[in-house]
Amino acid sequence: MSAPVLSVRNLRTHFFTRAGVVKAVDGVSFDLSAGEIMGLVGESGSGKTVTGFSLLGLIDEPGRIVEGSIKLNGVELTSLPDAELRARRGKDISMIFQDPIATLNPMLTIGQQMKLAIDAHERLGKRAAEARAAELLTQVGIPSAVARLRSYPHEFSGGMRQRVAIAIALLHRPAVIVADEPTTALDVSIQAQILFQMRDLANETGTALIWISHDLAVVSSLAKKLAVMYAGRIVEQGPTAALLRDPRHPYTAGLIASLPAMATPGTPLVQIPGTTPSLLSLPTGCPFAPRCELATSDCNTEPEITFVGDRGWRCFHPVSHARELTT
Repeated sequence: MSAPVLSVRNLRTHFFTRAGVVKAVDGVSFDLSAGEIMGLVGESGSGKTVTGFSLLGLIDEPGRIVEGSIKLNGVELTSLPDAELRARRGKDISMIFQDPIATLNPMLTIGQQMKLAIDAHERLGKRAAEARAAELLTQVGIPSAVARLRSYPHEFSGGMRQRVAIAIALLHRPAVIVADEPTTALDVSIQAQILFQMRDLANETGTALIWISHDLAVVSSLAKKLAVMYAGRIVEQGPTAALLRDPRHPYTAGLIASLPAMATPGTPLVQIPGTTPSLLSLPTGCPFAPRCELATSDCNTEPEITFVGDRGWRCFHPVSHARELTT
């Protein structure tokens, strides 16, 4: 079996505020192979975006990575000097942000912005850079690509702007792309088109993809494996089909049960009781215990992650075991 293109071990990113230490990412570990798509899902505030930003070294004060390892093709990123990390960011590992209108410069044409992204890591002549930019725009589904290089961001629809952002992320054929909920603001039909294209691009280019989302239904149609986050931790991970069919962690089971597709027409949607805890004052032991109907005194101790084959979960009372006891 080939070595993973991205290997993350015990990653901890904390924010040191006046109110206390916010443990936004608290012991995250996973591997990602070339061409593989992993979904990173969970409620808002679970630590998904901070995990993505940590991978690219985009954490600003008062936050910092306090522990852990991030290896990209065997190179440890957490110990790289700032200049060397900047040289790899955008070339070896790239990011697609949630709002393209906030990341594209309204004063520059699309072609100018793509040329700047190319120049940051390699020197190409004007014609060669334009040819590469047009090729990528075509690849992500933008028609008349050469002509559209002369357009400004405001001349594109929301879906087209996001395609431009994807094209910029792909300019240097990075080993890994982190996509932070890039289709959230798009309508369903455009969302489906982009998801389909991203799956094809990952297969064609060998680029590994981390798709961050709060929408389990969306990410399950794209990713071959899922990692479910809660309160800064990955509480369950494994192949998408197996995880959706047989969730082990009660939080994962609650997310699946709350999907509209799982509800009987005319009945209220299932909800996970309670609210997510403050990362400033997490409960002792399992952070999900106050919301969990399976919680016992055992849950006053924080569970370690248990792996059986390619499935992993962080729970003393996995749902499948509880189901067996009641049948």
